[in-house]
Amino acid sequence: MSRIGAVSLLVRDYDEAIAFYVGKLGFELSENTEMGGGKRWVRVTPKGGDASLLLAKATTEAQIAAVGKQAGDRVWLFLETDDFARDHAAWTAAGVTFREAPRHEPYGVVAVFEDLYGNAWDLIEPAKGA
Repeated sequence: MSRIGAVSLLVRDYDEAIAFYVGKLGFELSENTEMGGGKRWVRVTPKGGDASLLLAKATTEAQIAAVGKQAGDRVWLFLETDDFARDHAAWTAAGVTFREAPRHEPYGVVAVFEDLYGNAWDLIEPAKGA
C-alpha cells in the first residue's frame, strides 16, 4: 500500500501560514516541532483528512520567488468537502479570496480560491456517485 502523506508548501512565515490554514480554513495543526536554526517541521491537515501540508519556510532566492507560484498560476491543490455551501460561506466570511462564483460541473460543485500567497486551489463538493 502507498499513499501521499504530505505535500510541501513553500511559505514566507510559519506562523502566518498556520494562522491562515488553521484559523481561516479550519485545518488542524498536526505537528509543530522546532528543528533548530530557525527551522520547524510544521504540518497542517484538513479535518478528517489523511494527507497534510508540510509548511516549508522559503529560505533561498529561488524558493522565495516560488512562494505563491508553485503551480505556475494553475489550480494546484484540490480540497474536497462534504458541504460546499457551509465552507464557502465560512471562508468568505473569514476573508478567503474566491476567484469565481461557485459553479456546477459534472464532477460536483466547485470554486477556485486562493491561499494567503495566491496559490490557486479548487474547493469541491463531489457529485453524488462521482
